[in-house]
Amino acid sequence: MMGTVDRLLKATEDIWASYHEKPFVQGLKYGTLDQKKFRSYIIQDYWYLMDYTKVFAIGVAKSKSVEVMKLFAKYIQAILDGEVNVHNGYMADFGITQEELDHTPIQQDNRSYTSYMLSVAYRGGEAEILTAIFSCAYSYEVIAENMVKNNPASLEDPFYGDWIKGYISDDYREENKILLKELDHITENYSEKQIEHLVHIFTVCSRYELAFWEMSWTM
Repeated sequence: MMGTVDRLLKATEDIWASYHEKPFVQGLKYGTLDQKKFRSYIIQDYWYLMDYTKVFAIGVAKSKSVEVMKLFAKYIQAILDGEVNVHNGYMADFGITQEELDHTPIQQDNRSYTSYMLSVAYRGGEAEILTAIFSCAYSYEVIAENMVKNNPASLEDPFYGDWIKGYISDDYREENKILLKELDHITENYSEKQIEHLVHIFTVCSRYELAFWEMSWTM
């Protein structure tokens, strides 16, 4: 019998396949992406991560066990100390200040995406929150792995190489394994109706991920 994670991935395989073809992702893979576009992406993704972290915080409040509470809390720390630090490094390279961040509007697709995830978190429970989070967390690993598979030299790119390395690092992969295992575990006795609800959430978030890559390209 197919587990929840496999069900989610199977239902969205066409959407996920489209990630790799987006011009922004292709530009990262081959090091040809206009740095102005990446600068815009870094700013938008910074604000995305701020709300993304809040989704995990809601997960802490909604946890039914200490184990799941610790899981959500661990991810909050990992995002703030890991991904945000990578962003801070690029922000320093681009000369992006906190004042500029504060005065840069959050693009509509970005705001819509994070608002949806926060809505799911406030209305749902552990499984719904994990499902909403999973789309972003795991897709970045899959995208980075595909980049390296099709262009191993991407890891050595002087500008984008560090970004790619971060999402295929042992630490990042291990965090995703824990996330996926927990989602399968807490939904092992879910009814078909409950699973279908999670598939809906995951599909919406996957479409938002696709829109985010397009937004990053068009600026």
